[in-house]
Amino acid sequence: MWMAPNPVTVAALSTWVFSRWTIIAHHTCHGGYNRVDAGRYHSRGFAIGSLWRRTRDWMDWMLPEAWSVEHNKLHHYRLGEDADPDLVERNLQWLREKDAPMALKYVMATALIPVWKWVYYAPNTFKELCIAEARKSGEALPEKFRPEEAVTVATLLAPQNEHEEAARDFIGTGRFFGKVLAPNFFLRFLALPAPLLLLPGGATLFGHALVNLALADLVTNIHSFIVIVTNHAGDDLYKFEDEVKPKTGSFYVRQIVSSTNFDLGSDKVDFAHGWLNYQIEHHVWDSMSPLQYQKGAPALREICEKHGVPYVKMNVFQRLKKTLDIMVGATDMLPFPADAEPKGDKRVRAAAAAAAAAA
Repeated sequence: MWMAPNPVTVAALSTWVFSRWTIIAHHTCHGGYNRVDAGRYHSRGFAIGSLWRRTRDWMDWMLPEAWSVEHNKLHHYRLGEDADPDLVERNLQWLREKDAPMALKYVMATALIPVWKWVYYAPNTFKELCIAEARKSGEALPEKFRPEEAVTVATLLAPQNEHEEAARDFIGTGRFFGKVLAPNFFLRFLALPAPLLLLPGGATLFGHALVNLALADLVTNIHSFIVIVTNHAGDDLYKFEDEVKPKTGSFYVRQIVSSTNFDLGSDKVDFAHGWLNYQIEHHVWDSMSPLQYQKGAPALREICEKHGVPYVKMNVFQRLKKTLDIMVGATDMLPFPADAEPKGDKRVRAAAAAAAAAA
């Protein structure tokens, strides 16, 4: 870390941050290690409840409690629906509809990649936590607040309309920066390299460390974007107009046809993807360990082929291109035919049920 900025140090630091999230935190929070580790790497209490636990278990730009609500609950159980907070096509609607040359839109989309975790993912996951806490306490959401719209750092610093102003006031700019971003910034860029100041030439070593850490943050953001955001975007994957009940047949089909796998098979390949290359298996069996995904993938693919369910598997860089195409509006997600699913699998919201009864 203290060496003069160089690619090896940057790559090592980047891989540390990447694997701590994708391999340790992600699978731990899903319960993937619950049956093999009854201590620290158990889903109950991992990285949540205190700043100390967050620091010890998983310090990143996202608040673990917020990520748990956004990812574990909403994304996994509302995949591809309007309520899926990770629906790329909807979240990038502003760019898709922007009146600009397509080449410029690709440049803008690409520019988001090195900073996506703290510009988009951290505030948007925190938004979902704020909504969940408000609903739990019986607090009404602000009238002009649109909970389905993505919240970014720009929303909190310079809202462009009354809906973004409502989001800013509801979430709280100072609260977000103080509770979510500041701890990671302080630990990663100040506390971690600070001991170097006690050594001879400490100021130089500290400066080297800051540059290496900053570059590593950009690289790990790129790495994580490529293997995470691309999992559910592309013109060969489906989006859905309505909701289905969890654990029904339609629910499992949706997990498969709205997800994509990448190259699979060896520990080296899987490590490079953070074991997120088994995305289809992960969405069908979200609490399994990485090794179990390796073992289960061939069986699930065989089942899909037997029943004619699309099982998409493609190189991650091909998926990146498909994701960028969705982001800029060059292509669209596939609309899933609502009448193709049994009515008994559908989830009917109370308001919709009341309206139907009144009619």
